[in-house]
Amino acid sequence: ANFLQLLYGAIDLLVVGQFCSTAAVSAVSTGSQVMKTITGIITGLATGATVLVGQYIGANKKDDAAKTVGATVALFAVVAVILTAIMLLLATQVALIMQAPQEAFDQTVEYIFICSAGIIFIVGYNAVSSILRGMGDSTSPMIFVIVATAINVGLDLLFVAVLDMKAAGAAYATII
Repeated sequence: ANFLQLLYGAIDLLVVGQFCSTAAVSAVSTGSQVMKTITGIITGLATGATVLVGQYIGANKKDDAAKTVGATVALFAVVAVILTAIMLLLATQVALIMQAPQEAFDQTVEYIFICSAGIIFIVGYNAVSSILRGMGDSTSPMIFVIVATAINVGLDLLFVAVLDMKAAGAAYATII
């Protein structure tokens, strides 16, 4: 599931590479690296939640497990709001730090901005998945991400190949 989640940027890049300019490819390449970093941070936090929930469930400490689930939801809600705000406000600065090429700069900022608006979905998926995995259900998170990946591919093709939305289309496909 984590591997598929990381493939979003690669899928975006593959589709954009087939139908768009090198500037759009550069924008998606740069922007997806930023999103992979954010996803990695969230995945790391989620792994900690999985371990705690799993330990409490395994020890039959249902009250502690319930408190951990509540704390996980609260923590991830705060993280989602903070990361979203930071990334939306600093999309241009992040593109500068990433040294996006001038000809791809505007598309890079747009890709980062649009994907940042979807951070809540990255955080939400990982929070729910960590809780489910801690409770012993690793199948549901895998199904969620398989469906999301299939939708991403279809929307990438629609937005980029058919509607010619370039890097922005790939970003919209990713957050949807």
